[in-house]
Formats: sequence, C-alpha cells, structure tokens
Amino acid sequence: MAARYELFKGIDKQFYFRLIAANGEQILRSEGYASKQGAQNGISSVRVNSPLDEQYERKISTNDQYYFVLKGGNWEIIGVSQMYTTRDSRETGIASVKANGPDAPTHDLTGE
Repeated sequence: MAARYELFKGIDKQFYFRLIAANGEQILRSEGYASKQGAQNGISSVRVNSPLDEQYERKISTNDQYYFVLKGGNWEIIGVSQMYTTRDSRETGIASVKANGPDAPTHDLTGE
C-alpha cells in the first residue's frame, strides 16, 4: 500500500486529515477545520512544508514520549505526529513525513 492522505469528517462535524505511511501507520494528523476546504488547504501546506527540517518542532510529552509537530510558513501547527518511545523512532517518523508528504495522494473519505 502506498502512502496517502485521508480527508475525513469527525463526529464533531469538523474536517480532518491524516497522513498514512505505506506500512499503514498514521504519521501525522491535523487539528479540526470548520470546512472541507480548510482541511484541503492544510494538506497543501503539508505538501509545501514537509520537506523542510526547520518546520519540525521536536517535543517530549509529559509522560516522556517523543513526538513532533509540523508548522506552516506562518509557524502555525499544521499537524502532530503519533507518540514514539525513542528519539530515533521520532526521527524515522519525521523522515517518513518528509518523504511522503509532498506527493502522497488524497483519499476523500467525507462522502461529500
């Protein structure tokens, strides 16, 4: 299976996207958007910013899990990663977003 974006509508009626790696793991998820167009714009921002290392903020959660956020050109958060148990696995996640983010196709699951 190839990497892909999934665009979907949450139970809260907001629109979201997630970037799924070729192995089926979710590697990036968005915050909610009021409109489908907003979520599509978020995907476009990931495509532009994902190759740029300076757009990643590496973080550690309160329970010592590693994760990252991807920021847009305006430094607003576009997406958040899953939690990782090691720094190395977080770096592997970032590498996957860098590799897949620019070109992954979008699968629209909204039914709209």
